[in-house]
Amino acid sequence: MKPKQKSHPIPKLGRPARRAVLVVHVTASASWLGLTLGLLALGTTAAGTGSAVTVEASVRAMKLFADWLLLPVAFLTLLSGLVLSLGTPWGLARYRWVWTKFWLTLATTTATVFALRPGVDSAVTAVAADAPLPDAGDVLFGPVVSLSAYVFMTVISVLKPWGLTRRGRRLRGAARRALQDA
Repeated sequence: MKPKQKSHPIPKLGRPARRAVLVVHVTASASWLGLTLGLLALGTTAAGTGSAVTVEASVRAMKLFADWLLLPVAFLTLLSGLVLSLGTPWGLARYRWVWTKFWLTLATTTATVFALRPGVDSAVTAVAADAPLPDAGDVLFGPVVSLSAYVFMTVISVLKPWGLTRRGRRLRGAARRALQDA
């Protein structure tokens, strides 16, 4: 008699759904990367120019990016990545590269909320009051760190390094044993 197989608690995505979520995830991730490049260009312009008008225009444009585009794209990237990891054999905690991407995405989303946006807001407030840019770091540090993280996540998405996590090895071993017992 064959042992009863346990059903997976989260249903796996079918091929069309997986492809659709993958397209959303790649598009959102590329958008996040592009927005960050735009923020870096604007921050570099604000920090490097001597023109008060250019500084003000740059930080106001950064605020538009940060307030209207960055968080929705960040959350869409996080959500679509979770759906992909939980709805495919990759799993969330089976492979080190997936696990690393999840935590980096969560960290960069949190940093966007609590560091990048407040830094841009303080720059806009100062410049709107005809004061100089308070700290170039407010408009440069966030985009530089974010860009580094996104490029790193892109690289590990392509290369898929490091192999299985402990949980992944345990699950693979259990699956092999179940096949041998069948």
